[in-house]
Amino acid sequence: MINVSSVRDKVLTAVLIAAVAGAAGMLGYTIAHPPNPERYTEFYILGPEGKAADYPQELGVGEEGRVIVGIVNREQAALSYRLEIRTDGVISGGIEGVQLEPDQKWEEEVAFILDRIGDQQKVEFLLYRQGEDEVYESLYLWVDVEDVAA
Repeated sequence: MINVSSVRDKVLTAVLIAAVAGAAGMLGYTIAHPPNPERYTEFYILGPEGKAADYPQELGVGEEGRVIVGIVNREQAALSYRLEIRTDGVISGGIEGVQLEPDQKWEEEVAFILDRIGDQQKVEFLLYRQGEDEVYESLYLWVDVEDVAA
C-alpha cells in the first residue's frame, strides 16, 4: 500500500525547492540587469534664503524681486539648459548655456523687475533643454505690484 502522506510530503518538498530556485533566479537576474533609472530634470525655485518659503509676493513698481533657481540633471546624459524669465508673458531675463553632467546640480540667484502696477502678476521661470524650442519645465509666482510713491 502506498503511503499518501509520504507522496504528498515529497510533492510539497519538490514544489518548495522549485519556488526557492525560481526566486533565487529572479533575484540574480534583477541584480545582473537592473531596471533603467527614470530620466527627468529637477527644476525648482527657492526664496532668497534658500528655502521653499518667503518668495516675493509684494513688490513696488521697478523694485527687484529675487529667487534662487535650481536645476538638477537626472537625464543620465550631459545636457545644456536655457532658463527664460517672463513677467506677464514678456521675456524679462534669462540664462543661456547651463551645462550639467548627469546628477550635477546648478543653483543661482536670479532677479526680476515688474514695471506695472497690479495684483496677481505672473512671473514665469521657463526651462528649455538644449536645442529645443518647446518649454520642458515651468514654474511661476504670483506677485502684487504697488506704486511705491503712494
